[in-house]
Amino acid sequence: MNIGIMGFGRIGRLLYLQSLENDNIQVTAISDLGKPDILHYLLQKESVFGNKVELDGNHLVFEESRTRIVHGVTPNDVAWDAFDVDIVVDATGKYRSKSELESHLQSGAKRVVMSSLPKDEIDRTIIMGVNENTAELADKIVSAGSSTSNALTLLCKLFDDAYGLKVANMTSIHAYTSDQPLQDTARSNFRRSRSAAENIIPNVSESPKCTENILPHLKGKIAGSALNVPVHKGSLLDLTTVFEKDVSTEHVNELLKEKSLNIPNLIQFTLDPIVSSDVFERTQSVIFDSKATVKAGNMVKTLSWYDNGYCQACRILDVIKLYASLEKGGIE
Repeated sequence: MNIGIMGFGRIGRLLYLQSLENDNIQVTAISDLGKPDILHYLLQKESVFGNKVELDGNHLVFEESRTRIVHGVTPNDVAWDAFDVDIVVDATGKYRSKSELESHLQSGAKRVVMSSLPKDEIDRTIIMGVNENTAELADKIVSAGSSTSNALTLLCKLFDDAYGLKVANMTSIHAYTSDQPLQDTARSNFRRSRSAAENIIPNVSESPKCTENILPHLKGKIAGSALNVPVHKGSLLDLTTVFEKDVSTEHVNELLKEKSLNIPNLIQFTLDPIVSSDVFERTQSVIFDSKATVKAGNMVKTLSWYDNGYCQACRILDVIKLYASLEKGGIE
């Protein structure tokens, strides 16, 4: 399966590095605004593994793998078919409408996987552990969700299946993102014009809407918002739920402990009193903090951690493998 990546930010870099450890997936082209030597430098700083990748002109080289770096601004800037690309991962976070993403297909890609949530209706949004069984070969534009929506949707499904979910309210305490300024500077949004390095900044979250689209029987039952905080990675989902059944904190912890054994690639259960830096480079969508589960009346509050960039790169790779499996009989 040949992959093209548009946008070589943290998610794009992590996806490229993870692909090097999978013999059945080859990144053949990367499209970005940056100069190749700077992109290579940032890749080296991403992880120790990045130091094993060399730069040869406009190519990233690792063992027998050669990946061409091309200058691209919009989705129709790269002739993906010239690089024999099967799937383009749009990791820019900028192009989120169906009409924009279709340009990748018109440029020769056979399928597009988004690293973020779509602005309008696309073929499918896949949340691993929830609805991957709905994937179809006919899907051309697919979203792998967002790191927050992967955590929220997975938890809501588990809780609803076990106890019946009446309502849920989430707050994502999220690391600041690359589109936020480090100094106060005028943007289109008042709060996001303020320094990400100095402030807790209230933000909207599209994850509740995504969860309701994936689990339509929960429509109108999920709400939430976000807080961007001055850490560069490592995020937290604060979820307050009301169930149809009366359950204890012990019930909730036991449920997540059991699920972590069933789907360890998606959920990790911890008894440790962890903080955000403890979840760096964890692959799971949910690091469930069992020490933080509390109950007041009929409300249960849980905390779940995630490395927002790293786990999202892992989910994108999962979605790529899912469609490769449909097309080619399986990838290990």
